[in-house]
Amino acid sequence: MRRPLVSLTTGLLLALSFSACRKDEIVTYRVAGDPGKTAPAAAPAAPSGMPASAPMAAPALSASDADKQMRNTAVTTADGPGLAWTAPATWTAGPERPMRKATLLLPGAEGATAELAVTAFPGDVGGNLANVNRWRQQLGLPPIGPAELGAALQHIDVGPLHIDVVELVGPSVPPAAPQRVIGAIVPYQGATWFFKVTGPDAVVAAERENFLGFVRTIRPNG
Repeated sequence: MRRPLVSLTTGLLLALSFSACRKDEIVTYRVAGDPGKTAPAAAPAAPSGMPASAPMAAPALSASDADKQMRNTAVTTADGPGLAWTAPATWTAGPERPMRKATLLLPGAEGATAELAVTAFPGDVGGNLANVNRWRQQLGLPPIGPAELGAALQHIDVGPLHIDVVELVGPSVPPAAPQRVIGAIVPYQGATWFFKVTGPDAVVAAERENFLGFVRTIRPNG
């Protein structure tokens, strides 16, 4: 007479156990993704000590290549033979940079340096007013108008070249030292060449005469 009761009890326990298992399955079940899509590949890890978004630095030039570029540099453009120049012996060649014809480093006190960038672009790149205001904006200075442009430029004629030189000093924003720019704008054979020194105010100011002497060595190449 007790066997039916035992069977009934056993059946209830089995049902409860099966129900509990089913609940656990529902709780822990993970919905599969769309089989037609694959997970994106993980981005390669950045080198130790470098942020993932940091670009790799351009390699420095060898000493012999740096000396050649520093002392007497000639660059060819698509439209002609380009320009050549001779830099002071105290300036050194910097690393190659995108869109630049050359980079030169100007020494200052206590290891400080300024940088001269040489670039060339087709046409007049908007004209002198636009170019001067572009540099002013980079220093945090307000733009000037056409009536003020003449006073902002120094004209130097070197052989067949008409060169405009501009000198700008940015505002002082402690603790950073103010920045100074001295730039030469050189139209040549349908393009405009820019020789632009940027750096700490004291360093660039100390190299001003060297820069003006450098500008007077700029000449057509060939």
